[in-house]
Amino acid sequence: MDKNRVEGTKHEVKGAIKEGVGKVTNNPAKEVAGNIEKNAGKVQKEIGKEHDRQRDEDKRH
Repeated sequence: MDKNRVEGTKHEVKGAIKEGVGKVTNNPAKEVAGNIEKNAGKVQKEIGKEHDRQRDEDKRH
């Protein structure tokens, strides 16, 4: 498993928590920062998935 998948998942969870805290505390800046981190984590996770697909494809050939 590519390290980007693991790191992306961490950022996604951390961002979701930060976003939730921002909503509960009525802190729009923290909410936006959490949303950005969450979405960046999703992108990083997808990059890791693609690296895994490429590695698997290379092994087949």
